[in-house]
Amino acid sequence: MNTLTSVLLVTGLVLVGLAADADQALHLPAHPEALEAHPSPPLGALLRPAASDSLANQVIETYCLRCHGERRQRGNLRLDAFDVGAAGQSAEVAEKMIRKLRAGMMPPPGSRRPDEATLTALVEALEVRVDESAAADPNPGRRTFQRLNQAEYGSSIRALLGLDIDPAAYFPSETMSGGFDNVADVQTLSPTLLDAYLTAAGEISRLALGDPNATARETTYKVPRYASQRDRVEGAPFGTRGGASVIHNFLADGQYVFRMSFQHESTGNLFGQTAVFDEQLEISVNGERMALMDVDRWMHVQDPNGVNMTSDPIFIRAGPQRVSVAFLRKSEGPLEDLMSPHGWSLADKKIGYSYGITSVPHLRDFAIGGPYGVTGVAETPIRRRILTCRPNAESEREPCAREIISRLGTQAFRRPLTPVDIEGLMVLYQAGESEGGFETGIRTALQGILASPDFVFRFEEPTGSVTPGESYRISDLDLATRLSFFLWAAPPDDELMQVARQGKLADPAVLEQHARRMLADRRSEALGTRFAAQWLRLQDLDKIHPDALAFPDFYQQLADGMRHETELFFNSFVREDKSVLELLTADHTYINERLAEHYGIPGVSGEHFRRVAYPDATRRGLLGHGSILTLTSHANRTSPVLRGKWVMEVFLGSPPPPPPPNVPDLEATEEVEDGRILTVRERMERHRSDPQCRSCHRVMDPIGLALENFDVTGRWRIRDNGMLVDPVGELYDGSELNGPEDLRQALLRRPEALVRTFTENLLAYALGRRVEYYDMPTIRAITREASDNEYRMSTFIVGVVNSRAFQMSRAVATVQEGPEGR
Repeated sequence: MNTLTSVLLVTGLVLVGLAADADQALHLPAHPEALEAHPSPPLGALLRPAASDSLANQVIETYCLRCHGERRQRGNLRLDAFDVGAAGQSAEVAEKMIRKLRAGMMPPPGSRRPDEATLTALVEALEVRVDESAAADPNPGRRTFQRLNQAEYGSSIRALLGLDIDPAAYFPSETMSGGFDNVADVQTLSPTLLDAYLTAAGEISRLALGDPNATARETTYKVPRYASQRDRVEGAPFGTRGGASVIHNFLADGQYVFRMSFQHESTGNLFGQTAVFDEQLEISVNGERMALMDVDRWMHVQDPNGVNMTSDPIFIRAGPQRVSVAFLRKSEGPLEDLMSPHGWSLADKKIGYSYGITSVPHLRDFAIGGPYGVTGVAETPIRRRILTCRPNAESEREPCAREIISRLGTQAFRRPLTPVDIEGLMVLYQAGESEGGFETGIRTALQGILASPDFVFRFEEPTGSVTPGESYRISDLDLATRLSFFLWAAPPDDELMQVARQGKLADPAVLEQHARRMLADRRSEALGTRFAAQWLRLQDLDKIHPDALAFPDFYQQLADGMRHETELFFNSFVREDKSVLELLTADHTYINERLAEHYGIPGVSGEHFRRVAYPDATRRGLLGHGSILTLTSHANRTSPVLRGKWVMEVFLGSPPPPPPPNVPDLEATEEVEDGRILTVRERMERHRSDPQCRSCHRVMDPIGLALENFDVTGRWRIRDNGMLVDPVGELYDGSELNGPEDLRQALLRRPEALVRTFTENLLAYALGRRVEYYDMPTIRAITREASDNEYRMSTFIVGVVNSRAFQMSRAVATVQEGPEGR
């Protein structure tokens, strides 16, 4: 008797007992052995008979209708009229049920619950019915227009011009949807944003080619308030400490002035001035010292926000140059005095008192002003990249301009230019050339390219006529763009574009070949810095600044290192093609000396990150990463709620509902009892005594409490406010938890929920739209194929690329239908 037959048999026996209790006997075989006398049919055939549907419906009636019937409709879900046999016609409802059942969250804790075999049979029956219906009428979905987000805009400029820019300096923050910033239907398009694109196009074209007519202006670079300035910053010369090191794009050859501001005490004094009296500040360009200035305790305070000083004019040539403003290193370690609490973190200034440990002076920001006395524009790698031909005679100007514009336009628009495109850009060239000569004409045309909708937006128009509601394959050029922004977060390279122009991406073998080629390229590290970082919500790390009094050794470089650790860790799975499930169990990570010291791992020296094995099992996998443990905490305490919610949302795809209105948060719970500060667990137990809170907290809290041995900054601890940490709890499915290892094992007992949630996020990021219920059959197909390949990372990525959802789109059927074309 095969496994599925056993499952259905168990289901039937369970239901016989239930029906007998309810006086609703089902017509089942009197002798279960009768089932063994027949050969086992395929899965679909086995689940197709009406008797199987009847059994599944009886499970729903027995265990689900108490909460999801006509009267209560918990979660806005009603199942009294739901029929498993017709699940394909109610796919949206069925998918909600499948998600909760696969995660083991239904029936909820405290409710009657059948055995696991019964629930497995039910969810498999639902999946088969929905997948059969989807196979008969597949829906690849569609998205509205998609524009380049900040990261994609920056990478596109880099690929086109070789110029690094800060897109945040031009554009507002991106709207996030489902954790991602590339979801098309929340990418608003306002007059302000359109104006920002025009401004950026003008500014970037000037930066790329330089401007001999540039007028003076000032650009300010801020040093994060929470950054430590005791050690050398990356990019600065050796022998320095603190300050900042940036790539600045100089518009022209000329004189530039540097203005520096320093961190100050709450009393207005120069921060750290009484500790050291002979500080010196160095300005260097590409490692060469340009100025050295003394910083002493008697400097005049020009304003209450800090000390300002300005350098003498410095001559610098045009183009991108590395500029460092840093102190000469003259001492080791912090110095103790009565200036500011834990001064190297520069946190908690708002409390207004000045006692504790301080360090040495810290730079707050510096500004570069100029150019003054412009002498011209030096030749730069970016100019050589753009100006691939130089006219020597009047007759050569227009042909040379046409060649440059055709090449830049083709690369920027991610498609061959039409004659109309070229002529329109040549009009811009001619307007600029008449005013300022050949280079001004090229710069004007480049500005037009960067301001064009064909650069800013990713259009995917049908290659032929399609009827409303019809699914169609997107063009090879559009598919190449989808593939490249998915794997590289950047536009396609020449090799991929050439294949697309030849129409060869329609061949599945060719498409997969290029997907694997691109995965092997270093540019696929964008999967870690873009996809994984957003899937894991690493952007939230910037919102958490642990309290400086409780966690004095947490600072910006440590937070940056935590994020980099997680990105490197994920990219190693892509590079080595490991199992996705090992993201939870890996016995190693990627850290440098700073992080190793924080985690208590010996034998790691230096700033560079390298693979390091954990000395024990407490920190294995992503659940032991400082980035995740910190972003799921508050500034002054851990948060089992946030950690539990994060696991449910990121790993299981089943976030808890929002809290009911008028329910006080944990901060309103008493913090002290009988003169003793309560632990987080004790405060949580008091908080969830409220009946309105109990149902959700029974699900979230045990998950978060299993990680309670990790403090706010991800360090391992055994005590909380002097009391032993108690991580013991019970998961919603009855699994006992006694720390992070038990939580890992409990999650791994539901691999389907884990890999489907991962695939769902990967597909959403690849498509640039939210995953809908009609995408779930595709996700199940990808995970089934991945299970045959040990859940290796490449199987998921290639599975997404090979899917209909990735290669196809659906034409809008009616005006009432909405953006997805359902």
